[in-house]
Amino acid sequence: MTAESRALKAATLPPVSVLAPRLVLGITVATAILWPSLYDPVMSAVYNFLSKSALYRFSGFETLQTVVCYAAIEVYYTVKFTQSPSRRIDVRGPRSTASRCRRSKFGPNNPRWPRMRRPSRRVSEILTYVTPLLILDFTLIKKYADVSVADIRQSGGYGSIGADGGISGSFLRPTVHNFTLASPLQFWRALPTHAPSSRRLVTELVLSLLIYDALFFFIHVAFHRVPVLAGFHKPHHRHGEINPQVTNQLSVAERLSLVLLANFALNIIKSHVLTRSAFIVVFVYLLVEVHSGLDLDWGYDKVLPTGWGAGARKHAMHHRDGDVGFAPFFCWWDLGLDLLDSILVRVS
Repeated sequence: MTAESRALKAATLPPVSVLAPRLVLGITVATAILWPSLYDPVMSAVYNFLSKSALYRFSGFETLQTVVCYAAIEVYYTVKFTQSPSRRIDVRGPRSTASRCRRSKFGPNNPRWPRMRRPSRRVSEILTYVTPLLILDFTLIKKYADVSVADIRQSGGYGSIGADGGISGSFLRPTVHNFTLASPLQFWRALPTHAPSSRRLVTELVLSLLIYDALFFFIHVAFHRVPVLAGFHKPHHRHGEINPQVTNQLSVAERLSLVLLANFALNIIKSHVLTRSAFIVVFVYLLVEVHSGLDLDWGYDKVLPTGWGAGARKHAMHHRDGDVGFAPFFCWWDLGLDLLDSILVRVS
C-alpha cells in the first residue's frame, strides 16, 4: 500500500469520537437482539428494583421522568453551547436571515449570544408542561401491555372481583378512574409482573422511534403548510439563533401533540413499561440534540450510518428556511417529500 492510498484510507475512516460510540452501540444492539439471555439477569434485576419502588408505580412517574431528563440534558447542552462558540451552527441575530452575514460581522469565534431564558421563566415552562399531563395521569387509568384487566380495574379503583365490567385493557379505549373517597385520584399504575427480554426492549424502542418519526413528520408538515395550523407552531420558530432552550419553546397544543404521538407510538406496538422508560431518555436526548445548534463530533447523526440521522445541522436548516427537514430524527421521510415536491414541480 502506497503512502497516498494509506492517507486516502485514513481520511475516509470516521474519527475515534464517532467510531467508538458506533462500535459500542452496534455491539450492544446486536448482542441484545441475538443473545438476549446475556442480558436477562440485568433486565430482571433492574425491573424488579423499579417495580417495587413506590415512585416507579406512581401514575405520574413518566411525566416526572420526562421533566428530570429534560432538565439534565438541556442544561448540559446549554452549558456546551455557551462554552463552544466555534461549534455553533446557526449564528444569527433576531432580524438576520443569513447566518453568514452574522458570522462576517462578529467572526466565527466571537458570535453574539442568543438571549437565554431566566430560571424563573423556566419554572413557569415546567408548570405549563406538567399541569395538563398530571391531570391526565390522575384521571385516566394507566394501561400497559402484559397487565391483566383485573389489575387494571384494581389500580383504577374499580376492584378486581368479577368480570371486567366493561373496562378494556386496550389503550384505544381510555377509562376514567373511579373517583371515590377511598380512591380519590389515579395515583398508582398497575405494572407487568416480569421484565422484558433485551430483544423485546431494543426492538420496541427502535420501532417506537421510527413510528413517532413518521407520525410527527406528517403533523410537522401540516403545521407549516396548512395555514389554520401554522399559528400553533409559530412560537417554536420565534427566535434568533437556534439553541438548546428552543427545544421546549412550544405552544400547549404542540407539547400535547408531542406527548400523545409518543404515547401512541409506544402503545400501538404494545410496548413494555420498561421500554417506555428507556424511550423517554432517548426521546428527550434526541429532541434536545437536534435543537442544540451545535455541530458536535459525536452527534447521533454521525454515530448512525451515514444518511440515517437528521441531526442538529439539518434541523437548524429547518429553523432557518422553514420548508425543509420536517422529520425530527431520521432522513427517509424528508427524502420522500423532496422527491414528491420535485415531481409536482415538473408536472406543474
